Amino acid sequence: MTPTLVGIPVDFILFALTLLGVALLHHYTLYVALTGFAVISLYKIVFTGFAAGPGVAGWIGHLGHEWVTFANLFCLLMGFAILARHFEKSHVPVILPKFLPKDWKGPFALLVMIFFISSILDNIAAALIGGAMAHQLFRARVHIGYLAAIVAASNAGGAGSVVGDTTTTMMWIAGISPLAVLKAALGAGIALCIFGTIAAKQQHAWSPINKHTHEHTHIDWGRLFIVMLMLGLAIGTNITVNIAAPSVASAFPFIGVAVWVAILLTAQLRRHDWEILPETARGSVFLLSLVACASMMPVNELPPASWTSALVLGFVSAVFDNIPLTALAIRQGGYDWGFLAYAVGFGGSMLWFGSSAGVALSSMYPEARSAVQWLRKGWHIPLAYVVGFAVMLAVLGWHPQ
Repeated sequence: MTPTLVGIPVDFILFALTLLGVALLHHYTLYVALTGFAVISLYKIVFTGFAAGPGVAGWIGHLGHEWVTFANLFCLLMGFAILARHFEKSHVPVILPKFLPKDWKGPFALLVMIFFISSILDNIAAALIGGAMAHQLFRARVHIGYLAAIVAASNAGGAGSVVGDTTTTMMWIAGISPLAVLKAALGAGIALCIFGTIAAKQQHAWSPINKHTHEHTHIDWGRLFIVMLMLGLAIGTNITVNIAAPSVASAFPFIGVAVWVAILLTAQLRRHDWEILPETARGSVFLLSLVACASMMPVNELPPASWTSALVLGFVSAVFDNIPLTALAIRQGGYDWGFLAYAVGFGGSMLWFGSSAGVALSSMYPEARSAVQWLRKGWHIPLAYVVGFAVMLAVLGWHPQ
């Protein structure tokens, strides 16, 4: 029997305390996550054991069962950081603004671009690229409501793509079809129209667009080729392995290795920015620590999966990191994965620290680090989240898998 405190399993209390520490101690997130992993591991070794068995042997068996997921996720996070840097240096982000309209439709079109960039890149990269573009286009005067919209656009764009967000990549690695995740694009698109229009008008009134930057820049097609090769090998490998040999897919991190094969093959074409890897590794270990914590939770004790629990998870992800929440939901099963992808992917946009994209963008714009201002001037994000979810429910219906 699972030990409880006021009716709640102690495992979940320790996990919640870890997430609360991450939310409050932004400068020590790695140490908080590692401490949480150590405490939860020790608790389960001593008191409850694992599905693989009791004690240290059960803990080792549990990690051995999960190692492919951890390895795939680590390789993808590290590889996508290099991919994002190549995309940024391809000059595509600074050329795109040439095609923007002059009035409020210009800021809106920029959000649409960020949305689509995020669907093929990591949402963190899309948010940083969008933030850099906004800094130039609006003469460094970016409205906080528009900063919230940049984060929301990057999270919304990644919600329907298995390569656009760490949460959807985790679903993909777990064997969930990309078509099931794609359903999130409907809600994300509706939400974009709502918050994008309001935020674009906020920004246009605050500081109109300046289109005359980087007019003579040209695309670096070599770097763009590297981006396409990395994405192509990752997607092709996952499809091939899951169709041809699904039993083998859980035995080796094929997807992550495929990304690094592309990186090694293109090392002579353009120099990779290896210097970003140490900091990326710290962020990856942080996320993997939370995923590992989530993997040890007794998912049979969770509330049943339903559209209401998916909706609530979106609001919870605005306060707690969405990576471990996704890991819990995957282990529990019974969700409509399109709804879950939308909820945990887009829901974190409601606060600046609710998603990795928001935390990353706030390092570029420190004024965004105010939850009160974010909610006050980015009020359109929660509204868009609820409307997008309602449209998905009315049009697509809830179909758990």
